[in-house]
Amino acid sequence: MKVLMFGWEFPPHNSGGLGVACQGLARALAEKNIELTFVLPKKIDIDEPSVKFAFANVPNLSMVEIDSLLKAYLTSGTYKLLRESEDGIDDMYGSTLLEEVKRYSALARGIARNYRHDIIHAHDWLAYGAGIQAKKVSGKPFFAHIHATEVDRTAGNPNMAIYKREREGLEAADRILAVSKFTKDTLHKHYGIKEDKVDVVYNGIEPKKYEHAGIDPSGINNLKKLGYKVVLFVGRITIMKGVDYLMEAARQVLKHNPKTVFVIAGAGDMEAQIMNMAAELKISDKVVFAGFLRGDDLSSAYRSADVFVMPSVSEPFGLVALEALVHDAPVIVSKQSGVSELLSNVMKVDFWDTEELADKILSVTTHPSLKHELSSNGTREAHMCNWGNVADRCIHSYQKLL
Repeated sequence: MKVLMFGWEFPPHNSGGLGVACQGLARALAEKNIELTFVLPKKIDIDEPSVKFAFANVPNLSMVEIDSLLKAYLTSGTYKLLRESEDGIDDMYGSTLLEEVKRYSALARGIARNYRHDIIHAHDWLAYGAGIQAKKVSGKPFFAHIHATEVDRTAGNPNMAIYKREREGLEAADRILAVSKFTKDTLHKHYGIKEDKVDVVYNGIEPKKYEHAGIDPSGINNLKKLGYKVVLFVGRITIMKGVDYLMEAARQVLKHNPKTVFVIAGAGDMEAQIMNMAAELKISDKVVFAGFLRGDDLSSAYRSADVFVMPSVSEPFGLVALEALVHDAPVIVSKQSGVSELLSNVMKVDFWDTEELADKILSVTTHPSLKHELSSNGTREAHMCNWGNVADRCIHSYQKLL
């Protein structure tokens, strides 16, 4: 089976969980003898060593590059700034984010003509137009993989131009792959998509990827040596991630245990707002903004954490929860997340209930037996969520239309 897959980020050139998911799924499909061509709308030199490394030891996987400025989590404003930083913009790139998406879609027609395929698989709205155009060329089945909707990303206040493009892609798809029942319900409620068109395919993880990662003797682990409990958040600092609710919970935790530190690993449009909020709550001395972490630095943060918290307002899946678990960190997730459907050995809380969140943080950080139980059972459960099983579910969906 030959799959033509359109995406918009791939590690190490990724800004979040979508790229990690694309990498895990792509490798797993290739290992199951799927001949996969992955198309990226990135202005990346294909001979750049890091890109080759991302595809190392996967003989059935090849990559195609389209010269485009599209990348993960772009807004119209950030696209404009990115475009203005490039040379020759008048001759090459679209004048707006939506125009650049159209350009990518048009270029996808040539890719579809040049690469034989049985299935078209596109990830999220930036790539749906490419999937539609590829289908027009080849007539092959088009699968729209939805990792996060515009409704999720904006906490219910979508950019209607993006929402329209997203909906057009979902309606044009022959089949939709949703990362959770939570997402499937969102598609039905907010996009009018019939439930029988959607297959739920939860994300997975590659535990072996993290086996040799240790704890950095410097940095966060030094706080533990001073007797601090470490509460970790990893993700984009945006409205959908609920970091503002975590800050309110932190204020309550610190009343009971001042020797607690909250590490915020990530970046995003609310970063300055969250910093100001920490100052206003008079807890800024107990909040560490670590920036965007990857690789060994991220593994060290996970392994140093006494508890990992994912307080998302709206989270289609929540891959970071699995990452935390395979590093032996006990996990608290919001009930408004897809990963909460998949895992039993985590603590769950409504994102808005900051008092309950604070209570759960205190429970884990002050009761070693509870921490050990969540860590050991959660880690075991996370190891069962492997990408091979995810690939099997995708292949099963493919076969329905072949």
